[in-house]
Amino acid sequence: MADAVFADLAPRIAALRDAGHPPGLATILVGDDEPSARYVAMKQAKAVELGFNPGHHAQLSASTTQDELHAVIRGFNDADDVDAILLQYPIPAGLDYERALYEIDPDKDADAAHPTNMGRLALDMPGPKPCTPAGIEAILAYYEIPVAGRSVCIVGRGVTIGRPLSILLSQKRPTANAAVTLVHTGVPDWAEHTRRADIVVAAAGVPGMIQPEHIRPGATVVGAGVRYEGKRLLPDVDESCEEVAGAITPRVGGVGPTTIAMLFRNCVEAAERRSHRTVQ
Repeated sequence: MADAVFADLAPRIAALRDAGHPPGLATILVGDDEPSARYVAMKQAKAVELGFNPGHHAQLSASTTQDELHAVIRGFNDADDVDAILLQYPIPAGLDYERALYEIDPDKDADAAHPTNMGRLALDMPGPKPCTPAGIEAILAYYEIPVAGRSVCIVGRGVTIGRPLSILLSQKRPTANAAVTLVHTGVPDWAEHTRRADIVVAAAGVPGMIQPEHIRPGATVVGAGVRYEGKRLLPDVDESCEEVAGAITPRVGGVGPTTIAMLFRNCVEAAERRSHRTVQ
């Protein structure tokens, strides 16, 4: 599915380049967190591969102040050749991620995490969509898994996946329009809800939380929640759920690639909007 998204983006990127407006993704990395550094490097490499305008990367030391971080963000906000900004999370202790996030121009918000974009999502207005939720909707559509009118249970209410996904899948669209139930670890009988669902999305960040007995036979299972223990990636969905599910995302190569694809789709759409405004 991610490959299909990139195939769709290729001619759009070419058209933007031909119009003199190649998409530009700016990344900001603060501190020396190794996984974050790998993640950002991979994004920059993918941007170059796709034909983006290269070279927009700020690598700041762990001693960077809040004001210095904000100044870097404002510089990218004002840059005509930057269409989208990615502030890598986490940032060092002592810095306020939310305050920094508020500084990003909502129209350049690659992750769609700015409160303005959360409001646009809730009101079904145009704007960037949260990457992992948008990727999950796209996975279900790509594999022709019916969603409209079906029962979807999302386990986890986080602002990155659970909450925005519940809004996305309940909106009136052929690839959504579902009856969505949102549960979390504070619901004692959460498994009663998952066992009734046609589609279960695990996004709680509790390793092994979803077991075969929590799934209705034949249901679709999307594993979106993970937790790291050292370098080990521990998913919410136990692999034994494959024995019960009608369709299931793999532990590796599931929502990760689609999240990346949606991030670049946000970038290209932002470039298209800005290019259109420039032409007008």
